[in-house]
Amino acid sequence: FIDLPQKLLQDLNQRPHDSELARIQQTADRLRELTDAVIILGIGGSSLGAKALFEALRSSYHNELPPESRLGTPRVYFAGDNVDNDSLSDLLELLQTTCVNPQAREERWGVIVISKSGSTLETAVALRVFRREAQEYYGTRSPWLHDLFVAVTGAKDSRLRDLFTAEGYSNQEIFAVPDRVGGRFSVFSPVGLLPAAVMGLDIRALLLGAMSATRAFIDEPFERNTVLQMAAVNYLMTHELGKRIRVLSVWSKKLEALGWWHDQLVAESLGKQGQGPTPITMVATRDLHSRGQQHQEGQRDKFLLDLVVKTPSAPPIPIGMADRNEDDLNALSRRTYPELMEAAYLGTTQAYHRAGRPSAHLILPTVNEHVIGQVMQMLMLATVIEGRLMGVNPYGQPGVAAYKRRMEEILRSQPNVPRNGGIRAGSRPQTAPTTA
Repeated sequence: FIDLPQKLLQDLNQRPHDSELARIQQTADRLRELTDAVIILGIGGSSLGAKALFEALRSSYHNELPPESRLGTPRVYFAGDNVDNDSLSDLLELLQTTCVNPQAREERWGVIVISKSGSTLETAVALRVFRREAQEYYGTRSPWLHDLFVAVTGAKDSRLRDLFTAEGYSNQEIFAVPDRVGGRFSVFSPVGLLPAAVMGLDIRALLLGAMSATRAFIDEPFERNTVLQMAAVNYLMTHELGKRIRVLSVWSKKLEALGWWHDQLVAESLGKQGQGPTPITMVATRDLHSRGQQHQEGQRDKFLLDLVVKTPSAPPIPIGMADRNEDDLNALSRRTYPELMEAAYLGTTQAYHRAGRPSAHLILPTVNEHVIGQVMQMLMLATVIEGRLMGVNPYGQPGVAAYKRRMEEILRSQPNVPRNGGIRAGSRPQTAPTTA
């Protein structure tokens, strides 16, 4: 994954019309032109990176905006990351309710399915459900079934690739996850770049940001090398000082999904051989009202990494004057939301320092594609370096395979009898509530 951004950009410069980035952009443009909703099917590293990009770089209410305000960018939904019946039913019901005329672009939807192995059960069964739903909506012989479904999977030995090949897709229409790039390190491959392009993001700026982080990691001495500093601090805090819980405190709600992506990166890379920190994400100031007490006065087993955005993207919102001052806020009327956030950040940092609670701080100048590309690459590099310091292989996740094996064994050993009479997904059976 380390050289992937540079290789993709070099390929684009050498072959501007048929490079992988050009294919990604062409496919994304097709989906943007043909649909007003795209469902991304994937789990773990196959979807968390795209979700982090979506929440950080698109409007928090993107899917609620009218089409003209979204400037041709489809609504984006994430599924295939669970086997929860009711949440999937809700999404199917939304499609059935809002999409009744497949001839109208604003009522067409498509699917990007992402699975390197092609056999991850949560994603595979979701694809089957959405293929069935699409056949009922578009018709079993409709060309939309081909044009509106895109797969990103392994280059070989993939059930998903075999399925799409059997459906008539060429190798050029199926995007490949690089062989030596694991899911949680794949955000700068088609896994993350295709959804990002569908979202209307500048994927070249993402890659340039990631490439600049790699260059700084390789070229800069330790005193200016953020990757090495972060890996060293994390290692010392966890393995020398016993801070087993690692809290990524994001000082922007728009970065919460980035925290979830980081949680998986750290947990799967370092949670091996009885070692590794437990990563959790909190959103400040929201979670200071639920976790702040524990962080301030609870067990001394936590290390906090603050991820702070220096300059918000939107103009500052003032508190403002009001005719009634029972809330006693007129004295703060000239203050703005960014000033409130800065005061909360400084106050929290000072309180933790006085209580001897260790923290480190990563300050982002703003949030855009280039910066997010830098941050994600930097976090991946620092995690790999920390794994090497620990003496574990940061790649692979053998522990995850254990639950997958047992899950499939259980399913195949039980009778195949549908519950509730095999009710069709998306329908709403009416049942009386029960009590235990």
